[in-house]
Amino acid sequence: MALMFARKQIARGAGAAMAAIVAFSLAGAPPAFAQVQGPASVADLAEKLADAVVNISTSQTVKAQRSIPLPKVPDGSPFQEFFEEFFNRQQQGEGEGDGQPRRVQSLGSGFVIDGKEGIIITNNHVIEGADEITANFNDGSKLKAELIGRDEKTDLAVLKVTPVKELTAVAFGDSEKIRVGDWVMAIGNPFGLGGTVTVGIVSARNRDINSGPYDNFIQTDASINRGNSGGPLFDMAGNVIGINTAIISPSGGSIGIGFAIPAKTATAVIAQLREFGETRRGWLGVRIQEVTDEIAESLGMDKAIGALVAGVSENGPAAAAEILPGDVIVEFDGNEVPSMRDLPRMVADTAIGKAVDVVVLRKGERVNLKVTLGRLEEAEAGTEGDADKPAKVEPAVVSEVLGMKLATLDDQLRQKFQIEAGVEGVVVTEVTPGSAAEEKRVQAGDTIKEVAQEAVKAPQDVLAQIEKLKKEGRKSALLLLANPTGELRFVPVRIEDK
Repeated sequence: MALMFARKQIARGAGAAMAAIVAFSLAGAPPAFAQVQGPASVADLAEKLADAVVNISTSQTVKAQRSIPLPKVPDGSPFQEFFEEFFNRQQQGEGEGDGQPRRVQSLGSGFVIDGKEGIIITNNHVIEGADEITANFNDGSKLKAELIGRDEKTDLAVLKVTPVKELTAVAFGDSEKIRVGDWVMAIGNPFGLGGTVTVGIVSARNRDINSGPYDNFIQTDASINRGNSGGPLFDMAGNVIGINTAIISPSGGSIGIGFAIPAKTATAVIAQLREFGETRRGWLGVRIQEVTDEIAESLGMDKAIGALVAGVSENGPAAAAEILPGDVIVEFDGNEVPSMRDLPRMVADTAIGKAVDVVVLRKGERVNLKVTLGRLEEAEAGTEGDADKPAKVEPAVVSEVLGMKLATLDDQLRQKFQIEAGVEGVVVTEVTPGSAAEEKRVQAGDTIKEVAQEAVKAPQDVLAQIEKLKKEGRKSALLLLANPTGELRFVPVRIEDK
């Protein structure tokens, strides 16, 4: 009955709306919603662009191994040693049919940006690990492709084929001008079906999907599926404003949430890959944090903008320019830094060796600095072994504030918490459960180096700074903490907690 009622109400509403349209039409003034239309046919545009889009097929040789579980036998069974020896041989490929190499194929999409040189763009994940890459064109022809360069951070790859004749190519457009709600068209190779055209709108911009440090995706509801990766996202003028890369889908098929790398991001990377075969990004040499509302309030900022410097690389460009931990970078090379995640992309897009103007907020004042960028080098990941637990030492706790017990850092505390020699400050020996400090993940063994950007060396210094902040009406205290290895981070802790 409820459903029937709803249908009747909808029918009545539709009848009223139709009457309104007729009335407005008779009056010579059609209502605004009656003027809304979808896009005109995109048939001519699709026909014009189809030949520039290619299907990318790759193959690689892998060694096949049979994964046979070892049967469970009782401990001490006389068959245990026999089974272990037999199954070890099987896993090593000594059994019949095992260990034979096999070909694995995958499919994706790409598009031509230089018809004379035969330059094709696709995603890195489409060609990663491939022994052979083939570009399949709309007219049925195929050309072997070689890899010119690839970039894992932006998931881009540049391929080159040797064309018999000049290929149909497409050009990049200005992805910065695209607006939410603009119509877009995707052409690709979903599920290996071949050239497929889908149309939708730009659903959002500047999406961060945690796929890399330079995330800035265009979100679209144009159908993008497996196999569309590396294909172009066109505006209605036929310019490439994005490269289709990822989807969110519990089923593996399109649910209207697809992501494309913006043309602005792609063009800079592609130019470097074509010229050098690798990316050459600018490097500032800072470790940064998000400026939250709490941190902004504790620093006396009107709004949460910029990137908070939590650490400075020794002998890096930032250190040479005297950028300090606690500075908030609000402008870079003449452009405002809206948030933390914008800064890495701005730095990476800047030429190596360029001297840029950087504006920081330092203790409430704007400071202008000049920084000459270096080249980003990949840091090698280190490993840490398990340390022996030190003997239990009970230090004399001097003070307690904001849910933390504090003590002067001495040799016994260094031993207890395994604090490295270069770390100085006031050590946290205990954190009260349920306190604001625990909420911000302050831990015993952390060392307080600064309170509200003022250095502290003893618990009394911390207490004095907290009292000063209370008198100024601050709601939180910004602590600069070092973990036992010396890694720095800023943490705003509510002052209301005792």
